[in-house]
Amino acid sequence: MNHNINPSKKIHNIQDAIELSRKRLPRLVFDFIDGASGDDKLAEINSAALDQIRLEPKVFRNVENRNLTKKIFNFQFDYPFGFAPMGMTNLSWPEADKMIARESAYLNVPTCVSMASSTTLEDMYSFSEGHSWMQIYIFQSEEFIMELLKRAQNIGYKVLILTVDVPILSRRARDDRNGFGYPFKIGPKQFFDFALHPRWSLTTLLKGAPKPMNYVTSKSGEKVFRRKESRGATDWETLKRIRNAWKDKLIIKGVMNTEDAIKIKEAGADAIQVSNHGGRQLDSATAAINALPLIRKAVGDSFPLIFDSGIRSGSDILRALALGADFAMFGRPLMYAIGADGARGLRRIINLIKEELSTNLGLVGLTDINEVDKKIIAEKIFKDLNY
Repeated sequence: MNHNINPSKKIHNIQDAIELSRKRLPRLVFDFIDGASGDDKLAEINSAALDQIRLEPKVFRNVENRNLTKKIFNFQFDYPFGFAPMGMTNLSWPEADKMIARESAYLNVPTCVSMASSTTLEDMYSFSEGHSWMQIYIFQSEEFIMELLKRAQNIGYKVLILTVDVPILSRRARDDRNGFGYPFKIGPKQFFDFALHPRWSLTTLLKGAPKPMNYVTSKSGEKVFRRKESRGATDWETLKRIRNAWKDKLIIKGVMNTEDAIKIKEAGADAIQVSNHGGRQLDSATAAINALPLIRKAVGDSFPLIFDSGIRSGSDILRALALGADFAMFGRPLMYAIGADGARGLRRIINLIKEELSTNLGLVGLTDINEVDKKIIAEKIFKDLNY
């Protein structure tokens, strides 16, 4: 009997997906997905900090029927989460972008399309049946950025995410050690790595190596993605130009500072995404979840906040909502799942997260995800963390 026919049956939590993808993917690819900046510790700190927030079970509540639908802006989604923007996701498995987009349509949740995605804005919007949000950085050519905004508007995108926490790309030791870069350079080390993972290598060869397709299809002349180019010129004036150019909803992603959050709100952004880039930027930063309640206090109760960085479970989504988030995003779990077993792995991980979210909502005594607040946090933990 071939036990590798359906690896998803071996996935019972995120760690199972991690281990399966570690075996299935070339080391260069797995480390790109799994790695963080510097010594990799901040990614672990994000998850550990979330885990320190313990929830308080409640009893004798009728929690038979539970509602997970969540509204953000003028969108009504079936769940309080979406899929974070990630560049070059097709590295995890060919057509990963397509799998994620189709899953967002199936679930009625948003998927955020990176400007460095392996699939064009047009195709992602089609695959997701309109559930796509667009993400940009400001770097290389502002002419290219403005072209992307016009493309997105013409396609029908209604939400733009401006990621601002990468003015300089941080050092990522695992990528350096493996010789990961873009454009890809394949030497003896990389060739040997790929040869040890023939299924990934042959499938990728058949489908074609991933390319940043929004660059490839650009008409501005900016057709080359330079991953390590500085974005250091981005400033408050940049935000003004983007706000003036984009008339629909604007989210500013990568905010960890209360002063910044207040200025962003005053500048006319529609929401803030509290995030430390999943631990992939300033390696000595605090856990993103520690910044969330402080930013909530700074911007007030009604300003929309989205959270990412460290979410690995349904419980983590509850924790983020309890500490002030209106909505959550996650990325790495999707990549681990696809690396483990493609579209089946993706569906399996999301089902596990959905099930845990619904179950634990009931176990803290609630029936509606919109009722989650700081009261579900265990009292001692709440006091100890000074939330």
